[in-house]
Amino acid sequence: MGLKTYKPYTSSRRNMTGSDYSEITKTTHEKSRVSNLKKKAGRNNHGKNTVKQQGGGNKRKYRQIDFKRLKDGIPATVIGIEYDPNRTANIALLSYADGEKTYILAPEGLTDGMKVESGADAEVRVGNCLPLEKIPVGTMVHNIELYPGKGGQMVRSAGAGAQLMAKEGKYATLRLPSGEMRMVPLNCRATIGVVGNVDHNLVKIGKAGRKRHMGIRPTVRGSVMNPNDHPHGGGEGKTGIGRPGPSTPWGKPALGLKTRKSKKASNKLIVRRRNGKTLK
Repeated sequence: MGLKTYKPYTSSRRNMTGSDYSEITKTTHEKSRVSNLKKKAGRNNHGKNTVKQQGGGNKRKYRQIDFKRLKDGIPATVIGIEYDPNRTANIALLSYADGEKTYILAPEGLTDGMKVESGADAEVRVGNCLPLEKIPVGTMVHNIELYPGKGGQMVRSAGAGAQLMAKEGKYATLRLPSGEMRMVPLNCRATIGVVGNVDHNLVKIGKAGRKRHMGIRPTVRGSVMNPNDHPHGGGEGKTGIGRPGPSTPWGKPALGLKTRKSKKASNKLIVRRRNGKTLK
């Protein structure tokens, strides 16, 4: 993937960049693998706004992605690479030998006509899905399961890849994109390669309207609100927040507060956190 710039006929257009979609080879989705996606605008089942700055945006359909890859021993051919509006990564449409079609996350280097396979006997090749116990140490993987058979949950965004660092006992040690070192059961599956669309993080939005198309509304600082709208609000002119630390609009501590449970069961599987510290 590469980036493209635009003719600066407005000041916002001058600094805008976008994807050139060079990886995309198929422009229409597979109707049998999409479903309707209803907008909720950040509201819960009572209609109360519980997630701020959401609403509007372009209409989307959800592409049903196969994160489990359980069709072992059945080869599949890549029909095309498509854009997915619901995620940063591109997706690949597969056609299995038995006629079934599914979507998977498109790793870097996967192109039309290539063959992919899943299962313990599959080759260690880009796009193939294998148990971690069958993958050589040092291999880059993505779409990693946390629990066997549940489907990939980790390392699924554009350009992301985890490295298999070691295998010992019942666990494999992975270095995640954040730098965290984490143990995962060896019978969990992962897909070989790095997720494609690697330049996604270099795209500059450029103007507010483009963000609105994504369904993201403007973000307003709490310090410029009234006191009845935010704990930081009120006062004549620019004043401090008047509290020991920053707060959410509902008065809960924010910015730096640790929210992970100290006794969470999976803490013992984290060898090193992304800040270089170990959990106790």
